[in-house]
Amino acid sequence: MMIGRLNHVGVATPSIEESVKTYRDLLGATKIHDAFDLPPQGVRVCFVDLPNSQIELIEPLGEASPIHKFLEKNPSGGQHHVCFEVADIHVAAADMKEKGATVLGEPRIGAHGTPVIFVHPKNMGGVLVELMETPKAAH
Repeated sequence: MMIGRLNHVGVATPSIEESVKTYRDLLGATKIHDAFDLPPQGVRVCFVDLPNSQIELIEPLGEASPIHKFLEKNPSGGQHHVCFEVADIHVAAADMKEKGATVLGEPRIGAHGTPVIFVHPKNMGGVLVELMETPKAAH
């Protein structure tokens, strides 16, 4: 497996609307997508386009959301994960496991509509890492 480009940085937030104001009004972001619910993940998501990547704003859909637990520890929000692209998510998952990393769950469809996995922070220097199969349109 070879790590690909940084696709996005996930930022947990108690309010996507308030976070959008920060990226738009304070940082000058001009391309902000509409927020949408991703019920299988328990989150509401909004992407902010940057010249070289994206910010993924993530808000919990309820108390069962993993983001809800994150916000209990970090009430104002904060960096949740970084996401790198890989050519084949199943090869990446097998490679991570073979190398002794803890893959959290099985591949599932993420916010970009492509398969993703998460690698435990204990294996990644304290950072939750999402690996995402490169979207086919990006080839």
